[in-house]
Amino acid sequence: MRKCYGMLLLLASIGCWAQTDSSKVNQLSVGMNLMTHGEMCAGGLPKNGDKYNEDRSQFLFGRTRLVVDFERKGLQAHAVIQNNAIWGMKGNQGLNLYEGWVKMTAKNGLFAQLGRVALSYDDERIIGTNDFATAAKSHDVARVGYEGHGHKAHVILAYNQNGENVYSGSYYVGGSQYYKTMQTVWYHYDVPNFPLGASLLFMNLGLQSGEPNNKYNEPSTEYQQMYGGYLNFHPKHLTIEGSYYRQGGELVNDVMMDHSPIKAWMASAKATVQPTDKYGFEVGYDYLSGDDYVPVAFGGPLVMVRHDVNKGFTPLYGSRAKFYGIMDYFYESAYSHGFTPGLQNAFVGVFGNPVKRLKCKIAYHYLAVATDLNKLDRTLGHSIDLEASYRFSKDIMLAAGYQQMHGTETMDRLKQGDSSKRARWGWFSLVISPSLFTTKW
Repeated sequence: MRKCYGMLLLLASIGCWAQTDSSKVNQLSVGMNLMTHGEMCAGGLPKNGDKYNEDRSQFLFGRTRLVVDFERKGLQAHAVIQNNAIWGMKGNQGLNLYEGWVKMTAKNGLFAQLGRVALSYDDERIIGTNDFATAAKSHDVARVGYEGHGHKAHVILAYNQNGENVYSGSYYVGGSQYYKTMQTVWYHYDVPNFPLGASLLFMNLGLQSGEPNNKYNEPSTEYQQMYGGYLNFHPKHLTIEGSYYRQGGELVNDVMMDHSPIKAWMASAKATVQPTDKYGFEVGYDYLSGDDYVPVAFGGPLVMVRHDVNKGFTPLYGSRAKFYGIMDYFYESAYSHGFTPGLQNAFVGVFGNPVKRLKCKIAYHYLAVATDLNKLDRTLGHSIDLEASYRFSKDIMLAAGYQQMHGTETMDRLKQGDSSKRARWGWFSLVISPSLFTTKW
């Protein structure tokens, strides 16, 4: 309760600073965002044991958003009502509030924001909207900070519950958010008159463990930490990006009813060269640590080993399809038995604008695990990603992509299905974002 009172007092004080004369110009705008998305996949995921299962699938997905914005000097309000539905789905189970927040700002650069927010930081590796996924990510938070003179400092606080919990204490599981509590500090600095930006991030997550009314596995909140930084050096025609993060804290196994420490890390580097607006090149490497030695028996299932220390890095709430191949079934879809072998991703790509309004990209990924495997090579496979987008107008865009994965014996064993050796996936998205009306008074 003390934390809640402190948060409210802080928001109230900054809100007072942000108050302005209500006679100033007010602006209200309403728009829509409609996305029709289709996918076709074959291979890549383990079968569920039904020998008649088809090793392929197709579906069409629709996402509709109604976007309302209000703004006057010192105050902003933003709401996005979202509906997600597979074409042909019975009923309407996907209506929700994707975003809904108010933001108060002061002349000296201080601000306070409260509500459901689509958070995005740096290259979105740790915290991002993941908008390529049809539902996307948002967070119920209070965010306060300062922006000005090249400095940006944000403090983000969250405390989530499923209801008022009159009788169930603070137990939280299965809610719409990803964690029970979260405290994050982010700082970014852009060097004056020099093309360099740097960020630091610290995140503390409180995750629910245990079960209510179970004296052998009592409810508790266990904490994990993420900390690290991001650099972006962008002189003319060249961009160099780098990041490094570590994870600590405890991982709870409710089945075994025990706790084990987390010691995981990741590092990445990427260089992009774009001599002209017509074409460019990129090359990079990602390393995400994995759990220690796990034996994989030939001709048999994956054999798990209980680890005293968890070394498998988790990208948390980032936009994963941006980094590990657009198919990304290394983190969006888990390995068999929940094993986390880590990932090495070496990639090279070419992108360009061959004609007006058309953007194209082709990229190659070499993929490998980051841990030793018994009698298996570390190489997972090789993939080719093709992507293209065409903008018909400022509010109509069509994008499409295709990935071909050539997996190895290692991919087969870790995914527990030979379909991983010949995975292929195609998709398209038609996005229409009309502005319905804008008014001022």
